[in-house]
Amino acid sequence: MGYSLKNKKILITCGPTWVPIDAVRVVSNISSGALGQRVALDCARSGAKVTLLEGPVAVPLSSRSIRILKFCFFDELQKLLKQELRKDIDAVIHAAAVADYKLKRPVRHKLASAKKTLRLEFVATPKLIRTVKRLAPKAFLAGFKLEPHISRKSARRKARELFREADCDVVVANALTARGYKGFILDKDDALLASAAGRAKMSKALVRILSEQL
Repeated sequence: MGYSLKNKKILITCGPTWVPIDAVRVVSNISSGALGQRVALDCARSGAKVTLLEGPVAVPLSSRSIRILKFCFFDELQKLLKQELRKDIDAVIHAAAVADYKLKRPVRHKLASAKKTLRLEFVATPKLIRTVKRLAPKAFLAGFKLEPHISRKSARRKARELFREADCDVVVANALTARGYKGFILDKDDALLASAAGRAKMSKALVRILSEQL
């Protein structure tokens, strides 16, 4: 790949996050974690010291060169993220698909399956990406916006929202379409740093940008 991240400490999150409904049921999302896993591998190959916070993905990553910490639930990711951000981190790639809502009152027992209807009340979860610059103000932060469809114009609009919300250094606005993965990387000045069709190309673009910035 030709880019060096030698000895840079990089924290990456990936995969879905669960929130409980009752003692056996959860709300999740369709994130595979594949992009975050690939970025972790590419960063490690470029010499970085990588820690991956990996959610409940269908195909877990296995790598001796990467420190992998597992989580399933939102609260577990929140705890791990705060724990790792208190260390000396050079960059954070926050690619996990974090749950935006949780049940207002999760049920501790198993809800009866005989119910014909079930009404659940959700409340917003804290935005974990906002804690990154607060706990690690010097770390380079890449945030992610996943949309059903994305274009260069909508990517810029979505990126601006995340820059305002979390003080990211770059934003990856991406989508999974019928034709596959598509994404754009933008900076605070609204400049398009890269566009990619496919996770492999997006990962390489991110590693290139990290090597230029760190």
